[in-house]
Amino acid sequence: MCLGHRRGRVMSKHMFSLSACLLLAACGGKRDEVSSQPSPAQPAAATAVPAAADPPGQPNATQSAALALIGEPVPEFPLIPAIVVPDIVGVLPAQQAFEQAMTRAFDQIGQVPGISVTPARCEGGRFVANSGGITRVHEDGQVYRNAENGVFRINPDGSGYANTDTAVVRVDASGEIHINGQAEADGSRATVRIKPDGSGHYNGRHGSIRLDGQGGGHWSGDIGMVRVEKDGSGFWNGAEGTVRVAADGSGLWNGKHGTLRNDGDGYGMWSKYPGKRIPMAPLPLVPPAGRFPAQEGFRLPGTPCGFVITLQDAVLFDFDKSEIRADAAQVLDALGQALAGISLQDMEVRGHTDSKGSDDYNQSLSERRANAVAAALRQRGVTAQMSARGLGEREPVAANQINGQDNPSGRQLNRRVEIFVRT
Repeated sequence: MCLGHRRGRVMSKHMFSLSACLLLAACGGKRDEVSSQPSPAQPAAATAVPAAADPPGQPNATQSAALALIGEPVPEFPLIPAIVVPDIVGVLPAQQAFEQAMTRAFDQIGQVPGISVTPARCEGGRFVANSGGITRVHEDGQVYRNAENGVFRINPDGSGYANTDTAVVRVDASGEIHINGQAEADGSRATVRIKPDGSGHYNGRHGSIRLDGQGGGHWSGDIGMVRVEKDGSGFWNGAEGTVRVAADGSGLWNGKHGTLRNDGDGYGMWSKYPGKRIPMAPLPLVPPAGRFPAQEGFRLPGTPCGFVITLQDAVLFDFDKSEIRADAAQVLDALGQALAGISLQDMEVRGHTDSKGSDDYNQSLSERRANAVAAALRQRGVTAQMSARGLGEREPVAANQINGQDNPSGRQLNRRVEIFVRT
């Protein structure tokens, strides 16, 4: 995608064919934009012979004057390739590893069939240690997690540090991001530093790329060496030879046709015809390099001082009933045993329904189900302080209807009992 005023994919014979690459060129600035390919019908900015519109495929006045003087067309300067960078994934892999590590902290309960467990955000500092690793939550909200898939230190403002088996990622409080390891969407490794203003550096399988965030940049790789300045000047040393373009329209090309010099005043020189001043249109400005894509910081998915245990109604109840089925005893036995082995502050059992039926009926049903689960857990030795309440249909987790049509799968997800546990 193109960074700047417009987005698009651009391909040329001078570029890598990069999957999901970011084209950091052809983005409008305050100076005049030029086409990515020269057009014979486009009038030159300044020529020795006034340019006029010409039929497609026909030489313009400047080209015709050069042809009359030397008997052959003047070779066109190669376009300096646009600077291309791969799709940077940012903190996403490290964020996913962090969330997996946090989830594993509650595997002791999550192994119970028919039950799902997710972390919940709580207040205050806590310490949790189990077979899944060690987690510390500091009073300022910082989460430290040391687990089998990595070490993480994440702050509430999105800054932090992650060291996983795929990469080392650091996000500063300023928003600057550093990645050493898996950094591209295809899993390729690279060293990346990106600042909030779009400047930064990439060093990976596509070479070395530096951007100043103001239209200037440098690319060194298989393409050769490309340098673009914010004033529209540029340089390329690659397959076509050496090309220089200045901001005043002048330039120099040393390549397969010899040496061509464009003076930017409507004339130039060609080493094939020494001493001849040949009509040449001034060179177009090099499109500015864009910026590295904006990156997000880390996110705290929840702190391990609490978690939510979700039981779908079908695990415990028959449809429209609040009496726990006899075959649900095994699930409640396992849940009660797991909860009894954890140090808890308090628990709240919350009943939920779908939207079928009246509000009053659903409220009553949700209260009866919450009370039934709380009573069953007390019978199984859970001694932590526990309350129960019904929320009726007020907090759905899925749509009960889609485009006015009934959504049975969504209703099923909404019929549930949640147990909020504060450790």
